[in-house]
Amino acid sequence: MTGGLGMTDGRVFTQADLDAMPDDGNRYELVDGLIVVTPSPSLAHQRVSAELFFKLRLSCPSNLRVLSAPLDVTLADDTVIQPDLLVADPTTFTELRLIGAPRLAVEILSPSTRLYDLNTKKSALERAGCPAYWVVDPSGPSITAWELRDGRYIQTQHVTGDETF
Repeated sequence: MTGGLGMTDGRVFTQADLDAMPDDGNRYELVDGLIVVTPSPSLAHQRVSAELFFKLRLSCPSNLRVLSAPLDVTLADDTVIQPDLLVADPTTFTELRLIGAPRLAVEILSPSTRLYDLNTKKSALERAGCPAYWVVDPSGPSITAWELRDGRYIQTQHVTGDETF
């Protein structure tokens, strides 16, 4: 995993360990007990995130919430991620985090997180039962969408350039 801390003493890390990480501008996530550190997003990443947040908010039903990172999503005690954007039922939030999988998780690719977002994070969300996962690649530009069917993600859409999503 890109940016892993290298804490490999055989110990499995938990939500409590993640809560104790410093507030240093990095994003800390936990996947299967391994702490993953990624840098703050770039300006281009933030622009894509803001535009997509606006579009999701306009189209989202009023009974759901659209939020952006950083926000911990606790999928299991040893798996806590921060999707770039998410859509979830407000009853699944605590004051600090979302408990369980969101209805939709969105990642915006950057060179340092590309493989992590397309493999590790996607797999964690699939195992947790997240119904939909989108990946936006600003360099394409492209958007790929997966939907959970029978416990597995199936790619349902891939658009590039000016194609309609």
